[in-house]
Amino acid sequence: MTFPSGLAQHLEAPLARGHAPAGAHTGAAGGAACGDLIRISLALDPHTPDGRILDAGFDASGCGATIAAGSAVMALLRERSLLDAARISSRTIEAELGGLTPGKRHAAGLAADALHRALGAALREAQLAPVSERTLVAMSGGVDSAVAALLSAEVGDETVAVTLELWSDPENDGDLSCCSAQAVRGARSLAHDLGLPHFSIDLREEFRAGVVGPWLSEHAEGLTPNPCVRCNGSVRLDAMLELATRLGARTLATGHYARIEREGSSLTPLLRAAVDPAKDQSYALSALAPASLARMRFPLGALSKPEVREIARRAGLPVAARRDSQDLCFLAGTRHGDFLARHGSLTPRPGAIRDREGRLLGEHAGVHTVTVGQRRGLGTGAGLDRAGEPLYVLETDRVSNTVTVGSRPELLTGAMRVRDATLHRDGARVDAIKIRYRGARLPCRLATPAEPGVHDAIEVELCDPAERTAPGQIACLYDGELIVGHGTIA
Repeated sequence: MTFPSGLAQHLEAPLARGHAPAGAHTGAAGGAACGDLIRISLALDPHTPDGRILDAGFDASGCGATIAAGSAVMALLRERSLLDAARISSRTIEAELGGLTPGKRHAAGLAADALHRALGAALREAQLAPVSERTLVAMSGGVDSAVAALLSAEVGDETVAVTLELWSDPENDGDLSCCSAQAVRGARSLAHDLGLPHFSIDLREEFRAGVVGPWLSEHAEGLTPNPCVRCNGSVRLDAMLELATRLGARTLATGHYARIEREGSSLTPLLRAAVDPAKDQSYALSALAPASLARMRFPLGALSKPEVREIARRAGLPVAARRDSQDLCFLAGTRHGDFLARHGSLTPRPGAIRDREGRLLGEHAGVHTVTVGQRRGLGTGAGLDRAGEPLYVLETDRVSNTVTVGSRPELLTGAMRVRDATLHRDGARVDAIKIRYRGARLPCRLATPAEPGVHDAIEVELCDPAERTAPGQIACLYDGELIVGHGTIA
C-alpha cells in the first residue's frame, strides 16, 4: 500500500510517542467502541502571556492511522500558543497527514478529541494576558450560539468559542442535548468553520453535583425544581466567566434571548426581557449574580428567532435550520420517569388520590410523578369529578404519599409566598411576578415593604387570582420588563 508522504513519515518515526511532559495536562479519546485509544499531553510555559506550549507528547494504541494522527498533532503543536492550538481541527490533522481514506478518518477525529480535552484541562489552570477586545462566546452547536459568535466577530471582537460537556448518559439522545460529547464535536466543527479557536471543558462532575443531584433530591421531597435556573446561576455561566478571565477576555457572550439594562453607573445591571416574547429566556437567567451579569452580552436579545435563522442562512451556517435543543439537556431523548428511577432511585410508589373532603378518587404512581396544577396523567380513575369537571392537583404530601385534587377554582390563589428571595432593587418597584418559564407576567405587589438584599421569605399579593404553581419553581419579580428580584415558590 502506498501512503501519502506525511502519513508515511508519521508512521515510520512518530514524534514524541511515549513522552510525558512534566506537569502536563492530558486528554484521552477512543476506547472499547473502536479499539483505538489515544492520549495527548501538553505543558504550557507559565512565563509567556499567550500560554505558549512548552512541551507535548502522546501515546496511542490501535491502528497505524491513530498513531500517525497523534504524531501529526505533535508536529502541529510546535511553537503554538494556547489560542493557536485551539484552532487545530480533525481536518487540520488530516491535512498534516496528507489525507486519510474514509475508513481511517476516525483517527484524526480521535486525535482532535484528545487534543481538545488536553487544551481544556490546560485552560482551567492558565492565565493569559488581558485583552480588552477579546470575547468568549458560549457555543452549543445550535443556531443561536453560532449567530451570537458571528455577531461578536462582526463587531471586531477577537472571538473565542467554548463548549461545556455537562452530561454523559448512554440512554440519552446526544444529538438532542446541548452539552453532550456529540454537541461538543459539533460546536467545535462549527467554530472552526467560522475561523474561531475553540475550547471544550469537561464539567460533568460539577454539573452532577450542582444541578442534577439537587434536582433529584428535590423531586424526592415532592418539589418541582427548575434545574436550568440553578445551572445558569451557579454552574455553567459562572464556569465560563472563570474561563473568560483565564483567557484574558473581558466579556462572555451567549445565544440567550435576553437583554441587559444599565440604569446608572452607581447601580448594578438588571436583566431585561427579550424583544421576542416567544423566545425570552430572562426567567432562566434570573439567578445570575449582578457581578456576573456586568460581564455578559446577549447579542440576540433584540432579535426574533426568524431573524436569527436568516442571519445564519445568509452566512451559510449549516445549522441555520437546525431544530432547538431540549430545555433539560440531561433528559434529552429519555423519559422523565425513567431518568428519576435510573439516577435517583425514585421508583413507582402508588398512593391515594383524594379530593378536599378526603374521598378516594384514584391512585397515583408516586408524588414525584405529579406537580401542582397538573391535570392530565394523574393516575387511575382521577380525571373528572362527579359533575364531569376536570380535576387538578392542588397539593402533594410526601409523608402520607397522598395527592389532593380539586376543581380549577380551588387551584386559584390571590397570594404567593416566595422563599430565599433576592431583591436587586427596592420592593416597591415590583409590579409583576412570573412563576413559569413560559408563563405570563402576573400583576402583583409585595404585601410589605422590602429593601434590596436577601430575604428568608416575602409575601406577594396578586392583583387577580391565578393558578398556583408547584413548590420549588422559580419566581421572577419584575418592574415592567426588568427582573428586579427572584426566589423560590414556597
